[in-house]
Amino acid sequence: MKQWMIKIGFVAMAAFGVAGCKAILDVDPQSSITEQVFFKNEGDFEPNVVGIYSVLRSLVNNNTYGMERSEELVSGSNSRFTVAWSHTLSPSSGALNYAEWYRGIGHCNLLLDKIKDFPFSSNPDLKKKIVAETLALRAFFYFHLTRVIGDAPLMLQAVVDENVPLLPRSPAADVMKQVLADLDAALEQYSSMDNFARNSYPSKYRFAYGSVQALKADALLWNAKVTGGGDASLQQAITTIGEIEMTGLSLNEDFANVTGTRASANKEVLMAAYYQRDETPGGNYAKNALPFLSIVQGASNIDKIPYAVSSGNGQGAYQISPLSKSLFTNNADKRIPYTWVVELQAGVQKISRITKYPGTKYSDDRIPDNDLILYRLADVFLMKAEAYAALNDLPNSVKYPDTVRLRAGTGRYAGANTKAAIEREILDERGRELYFENKRWFDLVRFHKGGTIDVYKYVPNLAGKTTPLFWPVNSTVIANNPKIDQTDGY
Repeated sequence: MKQWMIKIGFVAMAAFGVAGCKAILDVDPQSSITEQVFFKNEGDFEPNVVGIYSVLRSLVNNNTYGMERSEELVSGSNSRFTVAWSHTLSPSSGALNYAEWYRGIGHCNLLLDKIKDFPFSSNPDLKKKIVAETLALRAFFYFHLTRVIGDAPLMLQAVVDENVPLLPRSPAADVMKQVLADLDAALEQYSSMDNFARNSYPSKYRFAYGSVQALKADALLWNAKVTGGGDASLQQAITTIGEIEMTGLSLNEDFANVTGTRASANKEVLMAAYYQRDETPGGNYAKNALPFLSIVQGASNIDKIPYAVSSGNGQGAYQISPLSKSLFTNNADKRIPYTWVVELQAGVQKISRITKYPGTKYSDDRIPDNDLILYRLADVFLMKAEAYAALNDLPNSVKYPDTVRLRAGTGRYAGANTKAAIEREILDERGRELYFENKRWFDLVRFHKGGTIDVYKYVPNLAGKTTPLFWPVNSTVIANNPKIDQTDGY
């Protein structure tokens, strides 16, 4: 690998491939592939943006950042946790090398730079769609990264030769400003299309107007509570979610269909990462939860346990934690069978097997190939409730959780009519509704920063520790770029 590719520290323009598409940017230096193969005509841009989604899918499938540090998981039949789960992160153990994020960002920057010179005269809407998706993808990468490490290098220019700038970490507030600016620019591209329709979701596996609004609402809540956006960001989040509510989605009547129905046919899902047997060998992160046959053999309720025959398709490493189970205070909650089932061996309760993403049972084995949901309507409803509660609008703050609770069969909220009680209920409802959807750690950080909980007391593995909420940066990154400072607290 060329030296400039190594020293950049935060831009990795490595290859990525997507089924049905040519490999993109898979040789060095980047300028060679840019000038010789790609971006020579207007038809080059669509496969390129499709390729960038492979980076998004990889991040969505990594539950280290959105789940492991939360209270959701404990060891099952074995353990596959990283030091993130035990909260023993350090610069030498579990520290972040953020090359993958900047690989995606670098591709976005390059596409946005190159597409400017192409008029798309015969199909201007296609250009707007590609630009909108690329801006949304860049916003996703930066938003995901800043939730992991806080301050982050803000690289917005295309890298087309060996002249690679070495940048310091920008304040998280500045990163969030860029995230929101990209999302607003993406939405402007969509709304200026001749065939614009709010309720258009051409593919649930790619960004569309509604799913960009969902990402924006998520970012606004984080900005409000974590990076100083305050009430203005909360109000914007409410307005943004109002736009989503006009895009024609509705809750599934049966909670089983939340993950049991593919995103492409799922009326509740705004966006998901695509998974299918053979197209995505190895499946998704649910493999870590699915047990394999030999470890559940003999269970009296084995017919209710989703298991793989082979340990290559299921690991049985995770089970739902007692703390997460305790959030389900109503035994009639319809979500329970589609969240976990307790394995019974000789009449004795054993491991609480996670059933949220059960995979698909084929003739030869079960494969963990459910689509991984990024955003769905119940999530968005609970975001709106969170914004209302933070603004002390208590009547509206219970309206949206009640919609979710009624689907679950748990009835309307009947707790104390106080801001503190309702905010805690919203957090708990997110823990029930969105269990194992790779959101919980980010939720906990947000509610911690908002004063609802003390995450150092709430998460069992954080008790008695002072581990910072953001990840340390890998020492290799710092060595390659002397302008990078270590994350505060490490």
